Amino acid sequence: MKTNKILSDGVLAFILITAILLIDQVIKIEVKTHFSLGESVHITDWFYISFVENNGMAYGMTFFNKLVLSLFRLVAITAIGWYIRQVLKQKHTTGYIVVLSMILAGAVGNILDSMFYGLIFNASTPFSVAGFVPFGTGYASFLQGKVVDMFYFPMIVTTYPSWVPFKGGEEFIFFSPVFNFADACISVGIVLFFLFYRQEMEQLSDTIKRALKRK
Repeated sequence: MKTNKILSDGVLAFILITAILLIDQVIKIEVKTHFSLGESVHITDWFYISFVENNGMAYGMTFFNKLVLSLFRLVAITAIGWYIRQVLKQKHTTGYIVVLSMILAGAVGNILDSMFYGLIFNASTPFSVAGFVPFGTGYASFLQGKVVDMFYFPMIVTTYPSWVPFKGGEEFIFFSPVFNFADACISVGIVLFFLFYRQEMEQLSDTIKRALKRK
């Protein structure tokens, strides 16, 4: 019975990761090859498709050099994949496997941009739409490609009151980051992880400590 659960949850993880990657890459390639950089399509007053690219982490954040960030992502993906494999061998809930799979798939989705987009696309500009080029002749080298973002939800657009120090009279937008499907999967997965899987989080900490001690 336990073996059957491991197999079924393993298959579920594989299907979910594959589905997220396909959806994420299809959206990104469609935007990359049909939008000029900075182009925006108004869907509703609180939802736009806005094509931007970034060198950083989720939601355009940047803390590291691009190459360092890409290598960090590869290490993180390897660690998460290893951990999922360990969890499948232990007592676990299917929901926990789903959450971990969402986080892993989102991370892989963004690293694929960094790994290959610079090799297979020419550069996007505000005046031209990018297209496919022969492999290796694109706008950047391996691991130096830019991540494609497109979802923009300015749910509240107003101005700061005049009495607010330094910001009075300036525009205020909530929610301002532009993100992609992979970012959304990572964020939802992390929120669910902290809300519903605190016990598993403690087990994760113990697993990491044991792994470090063996080294």
